[in-house]
Amino acid sequence: MSENASDKTSIVSSDTFKGKMRAADDVPPAIVVLVGPAGYVGKQWLITKNEIVVGRSNDVEISIADNSLSRSHAKIVLSGMDVFIVDMGSTNKTLVNNQAIPPMVPRKLSNNDQIKTGQVIFKYLEKGNVESLSHQQIFDKAQKDALTGAFNKGALMEKAPEILRRSDVLSEPLAVITFDIDFFKKINDTHGHQCGDYVLKELGSLMHSRLVRVNDYFSRYGGEEFVLILQSTNLKTALEVAERIRQTVEFHIFKFEQKQISVTISVGVSVKKPNDTWETLYERADKALYQSKQNGRNRVISGN
Repeated sequence: MSENASDKTSIVSSDTFKGKMRAADDVPPAIVVLVGPAGYVGKQWLITKNEIVVGRSNDVEISIADNSLSRSHAKIVLSGMDVFIVDMGSTNKTLVNNQAIPPMVPRKLSNNDQIKTGQVIFKYLEKGNVESLSHQQIFDKAQKDALTGAFNKGALMEKAPEILRRSDVLSEPLAVITFDIDFFKKINDTHGHQCGDYVLKELGSLMHSRLVRVNDYFSRYGGEEFVLILQSTNLKTALEVAERIRQTVEFHIFKFEQKQISVTISVGVSVKKPNDTWETLYERADKALYQSKQNGRNRVISGN
């Protein structure tokens, strides 16, 4: 290898490293779950507010569904450049590096400290810790469907009950849209599975670029079925959103290997009722989707 080539390789590596370090500089302090319930391990929260409460209650900032936590178990306090943990008189105590801390007495945190609340263990990462970037990237990758960019079913099953609880606490409406691609098996059989993958990927891109709003939660439920959770949304608005999605897909040009593929979707809609669980809310939307297909496809049906 020539001297110039060697120099060039060194410069690229250095620039890449510097880029990562600059990105890390902008990362606030954070805590990440090391041990906890399924679906939470690896999840990270950035510490950007003066006070953040950890517990099992629905209305705290870091809500984890684990009975070993008190409803309001501990409080993370951001004061200037320092971060403290305060036990709020919890039943099962708060430990830092295996040492129990007295209730209501702030304990300053240092980089890589382990915080145990009940049976849930967090790791504290100070501001600018490049590990925080890595944790977030790994967690995000595990939550996303690689083909469509939508959240996967596992992520949906974790997030949906949390969104439902938030809706209950804030007394806000909540709507669910389910849809799937009409005659998707025929697309695969006629044009091949690569074409089917293209349609799924293009649909995901279309949803992200034009149809998913800021507070919506878009996921691929499996195969060609998708779920969209609409926060603070009543039935009238949900039906309008659903119809906009249906029309946008119908009139979008799906072109694979110079062939235009006709793609439509069938859509079901439901809104939260009192005492709904995630399962009952989703089931009504899914039944409405089935009715849409029974009624001729390429249409929106309400399950309410």
